[in-house]
Amino acid sequence: MTTIEISPSDRVFILTGAGISAESGLPTFRGADGIWRQHRVEEVASPVAWQRDPKMVWEFYSMRRRVHEGKQPNAGHRALAQLEAQLGERMFLCTQNVDALHERGGSRRVVHMHGELFKSRCDTCSRPPFADQNTYEEEVPRCECGGRIRPHICWFGETPYELDRIFDELQRCTVLVAVGTSGLVEPAASFAAYARSSHRRVRAIYVGPEEPANRLDFERCVAGTATEVLPTLFAVRSEAARAV
Repeated sequence: MTTIEISPSDRVFILTGAGISAESGLPTFRGADGIWRQHRVEEVASPVAWQRDPKMVWEFYSMRRRVHEGKQPNAGHRALAQLEAQLGERMFLCTQNVDALHERGGSRRVVHMHGELFKSRCDTCSRPPFADQNTYEEEVPRCECGGRIRPHICWFGETPYELDRIFDELQRCTVLVAVGTSGLVEPAASFAAYARSSHRRVRAIYVGPEEPANRLDFERCVAGTATEVLPTLFAVRSEAARAV
């Protein structure tokens, strides 16, 4: 049985991708309807698409919100929530997923680098993103300022959110675990290499049924799905154990 020992001095960076949510029945982004209404996902998830046809963009994200209904967190999500409860601020959970399954599984400090499906924001003013469960297929909602309300999603051509905070945590971590990511999408595909490029020793482990494209950035790959591996992957040592 593979385990990762976490000492009282370790800081753990967790990166999750579509694989962990796929086990809860959520299709991957590129697999969400595959070709949606004969459009590639890049054609409905970009600033250009928003300017060209905001109604169609909202139809796509409304569909994704409906698909999310009834989906529940799995054992992988719950295992990471338990690890967070044990480590507190020594664990940093960064996800490429826009769904809410980590939060539903009990995680309290999740950084969604690609945005959140159930939040929206104005495309014009500085109004903060807000919780939004609605589906919009008849008309595009408007902000009080007159701007259009758009999904709080990082689209193709936009900069992922909270990168400064993410790279700060990558510099501080001593353990990095990537779960269910392809190793193809930047900048997340370079996180392990960035963390290991420092002078300190960083243990980088990948968890997934198949090796990622950036396999050489990890010292170890643990074969298996998130639900199979994560519940028994972490062995957290206490301060008392270190004293002994």
